[in-house]
Amino acid sequence: MDERSTVNRTDDAWGQSYWAWEVLFAVACVATAFLVFFSDSRPVAKAIADGLIGLMAVGYLVLGRRIVHGEGNGTARVLASAALVLCTAAAILADTTASFVLFFTIPLLFMLLELRPAVVSTTVLILWESASAVLNGGWHNPSLRILLPMTAILVVFSMLVGKFTSDVVRESNARARLIRELEESQAEVERLSREAGTAVERERLAREIHDTLAQGFTSIVALTQAIESEVDTDPDAARKHLALAGRTARENLTEARAMVAALTPSALATGSLADAVRRQAKRLSDETGIVVECEVDDELPPLRTAVEVVLLRATQEALANVRKHANASTVRLRLSAVDGSVRLQVTDNGRGFSPQASTSGFGLRGMRSRAEQVGGKLAVRPGATGGTELELEVPA
Repeated sequence: MDERSTVNRTDDAWGQSYWAWEVLFAVACVATAFLVFFSDSRPVAKAIADGLIGLMAVGYLVLGRRIVHGEGNGTARVLASAALVLCTAAAILADTTASFVLFFTIPLLFMLLELRPAVVSTTVLILWESASAVLNGGWHNPSLRILLPMTAILVVFSMLVGKFTSDVVRESNARARLIRELEESQAEVERLSREAGTAVERERLAREIHDTLAQGFTSIVALTQAIESEVDTDPDAARKHLALAGRTARENLTEARAMVAALTPSALATGSLADAVRRQAKRLSDETGIVVECEVDDELPPLRTAVEVVLLRATQEALANVRKHANASTVRLRLSAVDGSVRLQVTDNGRGFSPQASTSGFGLRGMRSRAEQVGGKLAVRPGATGGTELELEVPA
């Protein structure tokens, strides 16, 4: 189970309990409307109070819910709170029985406003309940004996409930922001992972193309140039080189098809690693006339496909470098098993290799990268008697 699915299923506390508030809101609205309807007040006063209660209910359903859930700015919250206070005060003034609307008005004010303005607003409404009793029945109104102490209790109770409500809403909003930031971070991580995967795949394809198709095309170009110089003077040699160019082109086509199909190298698909290495050595000898001594141990340990690919590509790149840079007359290629590893050694008698020379070419860099991916090591150094020696060792 990933973290994204956990976050999506873990809603904030406010979202989980919001249904309870709406049940309270509906019950308080309906109950207060019935109490007002059956009160002893004048019919006009009861109609005004019930009309205002209905207006508050409709206003909450149409706009209030969205504002509470954060779809309105600070101005919308202040305006909604002002309208709520005015309607509540007018309903209580019309009929004191309507003061039961405070059961939903007070929590709603704490949802809309910051703590201090909400405390002030609710305190004014609670005191307004006693003031309306005085306005409607005078100071001798017998309900004042109960209203005044209840007013004090309600003020304290509303502050405590309001503080709790404000804390829950604030924590809920903070958690919602955290969840959004986490989802954005996860989306960014996924985007970066896709880009990294794309970059790795591009580099892999670049290595594959460099080690196969590019080298094959280089051979074809060299053979074509040889054919141009031999076609009039040495037809037999030209025909031989023409056959080699055709074979190289067919091998390139096979490699391209294997690459498109995401298969192992075609040289490994049609035989063992030893056979593929011998074919590469013979191909260099046939195309260039360089004497290639190829030694492969009869019993190589079983190797993973990835390791065989690394050894084959290293063989291709090493022989391609001999063709392009070494100006050598002989090459010695040895593939052997040594102490739980397989070692590839390619040594030539060419112009040599300077350790101070830049080795930032794509071929050597690609060989080193391939070797590291399978836990192997690559070394390129001057040969003991001149020329260049390449040694690659990979775990079996």
